[in-house]
Amino acid sequence: MLNLLSEFLMPESVFNFKQFSVRHRDSAMKVGVDAVLLGAWATAENPKHILDIGSGTGIIGMMLAQRFEKAKITAVEIMEEAFNETVFNYQNSPFSDRFSAVHAPIQSFKSNIKFDLIVSNPPFFDPTHTDHSARSKARQQHLLNFDELLKTSSKLLSDNGHCAYIVPYSAGNHFIQTASLYGLIPKRIMNVRGNPVADFKRSMLLFSKTKTTLQTDALTIEHTRNVFTDDYIRLTKDFYLKM
Repeated sequence: MLNLLSEFLMPESVFNFKQFSVRHRDSAMKVGVDAVLLGAWATAENPKHILDIGSGTGIIGMMLAQRFEKAKITAVEIMEEAFNETVFNYQNSPFSDRFSAVHAPIQSFKSNIKFDLIVSNPPFFDPTHTDHSARSKARQQHLLNFDELLKTSSKLLSDNGHCAYIVPYSAGNHFIQTASLYGLIPKRIMNVRGNPVADFKRSMLLFSKTKTTLQTDALTIEHTRNVFTDDYIRLTKDFYLKM
């Protein structure tokens, strides 16, 4: 979304947070603001089991491990390079004893447990998108479309659990409508824009299986270039080194 990360990047393609580091040398999807937003925002009540669908570098799972000290995190990643990077980052984190990773498409993932929190920063390009770079392929929906993601999430979610996603703002209504087909009810919506005069670019969506009053909020990241809003600082200060 925004190029806010350059000052934190090291020559070895390692991104340093306060409690852990993320190598993103091989994964097509690098550390980005979308992942940081979701990792800081997604919530559930004392989750014991968390599922990260399409883990990429593993950044969201590690943020959640920091936030929820007793939770066990399972990562499912289809791309081999990203899976290997997830494993590397998990093994080198202070939370390594609470992680497991599965190299498979989420559509074939099997679990004997239900998850209290499911998170995903899902692919969102249409399969007809013409950019064929590795990063673009990682963002395209032919590997995992919204319908499959939400159907699988509903099956794996515990009765009192929550699932959270970050999607393009323009796709938010369609995503919510699709979620309703699988008994997922929106609980919170956070629409995100880069600065006060910019259009909204992302929506973070939190769902549960129980009816509730919908809470809708907005988040602006910067007042001006590299002058962050109080809301963004409050959301991310436990993670960024210099926030």
